Amino acid sequence: MTGGGGRIGSPAYRESLLQSDDFTGLEEDVGRYDLLLLVKRVGKAAGFTPRMIQLLDYYMAFTTEQDWEEGSRPIVFQSLSRTALDLGVSERQIQKLEKQLFQLGAITYHDSGNHKRYGQRDPATGRLLFAFGVDLTPLAYLREELQRKLHEKQLYDQAWLGTKREISWLRRQVRSLLLELREQGASPRALHELEAIYNEIAVQLRTHIGLSGLRELLQRHHELHERCLETVSLAAPRTGNSDGTTRKRSCTSEPEFAHYKYTTPSINICSPQDTCFQKSVAEPAAPEESASASGGDHVSIAQMVTAASERYRSHLPLRSGTLTWDDVIDAAYRLRPHLGVSQQSWGEACHVVGRVGAALCVLLTDRGIDRTDDPVRQPAAYFRGMVNRARAGELRLHNSVFGLLEREAQGSRS
Repeated sequence: MTGGGGRIGSPAYRESLLQSDDFTGLEEDVGRYDLLLLVKRVGKAAGFTPRMIQLLDYYMAFTTEQDWEEGSRPIVFQSLSRTALDLGVSERQIQKLEKQLFQLGAITYHDSGNHKRYGQRDPATGRLLFAFGVDLTPLAYLREELQRKLHEKQLYDQAWLGTKREISWLRRQVRSLLLELREQGASPRALHELEAIYNEIAVQLRTHIGLSGLRELLQRHHELHERCLETVSLAAPRTGNSDGTTRKRSCTSEPEFAHYKYTTPSINICSPQDTCFQKSVAEPAAPEESASASGGDHVSIAQMVTAASERYRSHLPLRSGTLTWDDVIDAAYRLRPHLGVSQQSWGEACHVVGRVGAALCVLLTDRGIDRTDDPVRQPAAYFRGMVNRARAGELRLHNSVFGLLEREAQGSRS
């Protein structure tokens, strides 16, 4: 037993008393409520429950800045019964919370001979003349450890939120791909299987799911996304050609929208002679007139390629020689499923802003995903928004492309 009043001695208790005796005050730029705020921010990551924080906050209000200076100690001599009444709990619960705070190294005790809590302040200066009760001095020694744990918590929180955002993005892509599969008339069995997998993993992303569980969920979303992309590619109807190659064509289940190479919807999309994915000798080598109002005819092929992302460029042909408008439009069409842009939306864009305009819309949507400030979270909706603006005469594609080129030039100079 300690000689100070019957509290059972232990190495932790003796160490806390030594800390209190050696206390030289808080650093100049640190206040007592800075310590409390640190405890609140770390919370359960450092073992502090809401009840423990509430009691610590209550005790902190009984101390003054003078108590945390050299030559003094922040001792709370409020009686146990008064504390219990103020917080609406029993004395036993207060004792239990104090014990938990002591075990975390946040408080110790400065006991009187009979364990009564009492003290007195100087009426003139407000300094403690004497006090027996709960000593908050050890909290000052926890500061560095709490800062370290707060940093670890922030890293964890950032990783958790980043993983959640990635899952949310993949879910939007999967939903768009499933919608596209329905439009393409995919196999009901394959579609049902993909939807069943999606429904199984489309759980609410709440904080009770740990980071490891969330990352496992992310992996399953990646796998489903890849399967959907493969199924979309396989589900696209094809027709044979005399040279042994295959070319995509429209199926009877699709709405009558302008497709890849066309700018008007007046196409017999059910005709076997549909060559909507073949080059036309009659078409011009420059953007169509329908793109003029949106500024598509002011952008050259070289400017498009320079402004494009690596994802977009990876779909361009590897052959040597000059790129054509067909090449950059082909690349945009191949990229659009990865952005969740359906074939119906693509066809509508071709009708409103022309083939090159539609390709530019894909390019800008793709670049928007990688923006540091205000990135595009719903690519398909962003794409449709540009088409709607073009329909209203408010879209200026060339200005957006020139802005990208200017930023690229500034980045290379810096």
